[in-house]
Amino acid sequence: MTKEKEVQQITEVTVRFAGDSGDGMQLTGSQFSETTAIFGNDLSTLPDYPAEIRAPIGTVYGVSGFQLHFSSADIHTPGDRPDVLVAMNPAAIKKNIGELKPGAMIIANTDAFDKKNLQLAKYEANPLEDNSLKGFEVYPVPITHLTNKALEGTKLSQKEISRCKNFFALGLMYWLYNRPLEPTQKWIQDKFKNKPEFIEANTKALIAGFNYGENTEIFTIRYHVEPAKLPKGIYRSISGNEATALGFLAASVKSGLPLFLGSYPITPASEILQYLSYYKNFGVKTLQAEDEIAGITSAIGAAYAGNLALTTTSGPGLALKTEAIGLAVMTELPLVIVDVQRGGPSTGLPTKTEQADLLQAVYGRNGESPVAVVAASTPSDCFNMALEASRLAIKYMTPVILLTDGYLGNGSEPWNVPHVKDLPEIPVKFRTEKEGFAPYLRDENLARPWVKPGTPGLEHRVGGLEKANITGNVSYDPDNHDLMIKLREKKVKDIAKDIPLLEVDGDQSGELLVLGWGGTYGAIKEAVIKARDGGYKVSQAHLKYLNPFPSNTEKVLKSFKKILIPEINLGQLAKLIRSEFLIPVEQFNVVRGLPFRVSDIENKIIEMLGGSNE
Repeated sequence: MTKEKEVQQITEVTVRFAGDSGDGMQLTGSQFSETTAIFGNDLSTLPDYPAEIRAPIGTVYGVSGFQLHFSSADIHTPGDRPDVLVAMNPAAIKKNIGELKPGAMIIANTDAFDKKNLQLAKYEANPLEDNSLKGFEVYPVPITHLTNKALEGTKLSQKEISRCKNFFALGLMYWLYNRPLEPTQKWIQDKFKNKPEFIEANTKALIAGFNYGENTEIFTIRYHVEPAKLPKGIYRSISGNEATALGFLAASVKSGLPLFLGSYPITPASEILQYLSYYKNFGVKTLQAEDEIAGITSAIGAAYAGNLALTTTSGPGLALKTEAIGLAVMTELPLVIVDVQRGGPSTGLPTKTEQADLLQAVYGRNGESPVAVVAASTPSDCFNMALEASRLAIKYMTPVILLTDGYLGNGSEPWNVPHVKDLPEIPVKFRTEKEGFAPYLRDENLARPWVKPGTPGLEHRVGGLEKANITGNVSYDPDNHDLMIKLREKKVKDIAKDIPLLEVDGDQSGELLVLGWGGTYGAIKEAVIKARDGGYKVSQAHLKYLNPFPSNTEKVLKSFKKILIPEINLGQLAKLIRSEFLIPVEQFNVVRGLPFRVSDIENKIIEMLGGSNE
């Protein structure tokens, strides 16, 4: 008779699944996340996968990982250091050992620790046997063997059976953290509805992993994390890329405009194109173009034709779209460019995150070509900022760049799904009156008329040569060029009157303000909370509007003696703040291709306030 296991209540835990790209770690992590969201915990995730499509099996740089932080309380990051590592091979331990908390639990698939895999991971001896993992709780589990045994008699080949071992590992983790099996069982049935042999095998592997945890003697404790007390509403787990796609879909509905996306696939932005392609029933048109330039120019054509037009990319693609963005500035058409930032320079780190492109977004075009720039702060906030970028582009007849990043795009969190009636309307007015029309007349927002091609009497030309004010004719007049440059600049600057003021979390003035932008929000938030809990006076402000800045930005900054700006770059926002407001700031820059650790920002806060980090 199996001894009943002790159940220990905990408030939060950070788990990392790691193995070869073919081990299904992204699927395992996403299923654990979906089940955890259904269970009611607050959560945040960080997928981390190799840049190579077929990275060499068994090597450290071929390791794919998925980190999940879940809690019974409000959380904002995927966790600094994992409490648990599920390692499917030696390379997974080699890559992640330095990231684990002291005393962390390691569940290792012992079947993968053979001579070949140890050599590929550059181990001279088996780390499970040479005492090199002293200080960690190591649980050796023959996951591959147990999966094979559980699936004896199924119709699958040996190779197909081996691929089911991730579901065995998932079942074991469901047992360890008291998660229900039913959501994943339903997912298996839906995924393999035309392949009953795969439904049977994966379900058996999942249940076998759960039962192993229950019956084995090596695990004596299981853990329970109560559901979080979140505000009332309908919640679902959502990634930043999916939230971005749904934000644009909502903008299409609220504006009454058909949605067109012209894009070229690029990591980590490709999923937005994929998600929007599912919504043809909403009239969405998606074009997978032959290159980045074709993607954006097709979107410019769609904007000219009266569509809600957008293009999606990452940093290298934004560079290729530069001239066409200038064309959209010149023709003064509403266009949204989404940049899901990744590590650079050049091809850089395609699957890693970085706040790489702020200066490129603000300044990276030929001539004086101002565009509005906004940024999302969390995965679910990508929905809000996609909606807002669409509103600004339409109202001011200007391109708008929406910055997200690899962490936000791939990461996920619970999203309180809004009702469509609660979303803001996006008014649209097409010019139809022939009398008094000129293509570069301007309204109170300095926006020119939006005319659908074919409207009788409203024919006009567009193109990349400078326009004469009012008439829109090609003009080489020096004074007209100076006027048009200044009009386009003023139009973007005046957006500051139409966006929220910069809010300060904490004291409205004082010794230290931590100022951030984009995906650093969660790490800064938790670092500030921890510093306050330690008795330090510190406030936080986060910029979601970067060109123009909110109208009270200078006032907020001058209300504090010190400004700390953490960025995953070498100080791009810091440069903008110094040049715009002539205010000294303290930079904190770590560019590792990963989100900030909360502890690093917390230590910097304490250092600036004269405390001790010990």
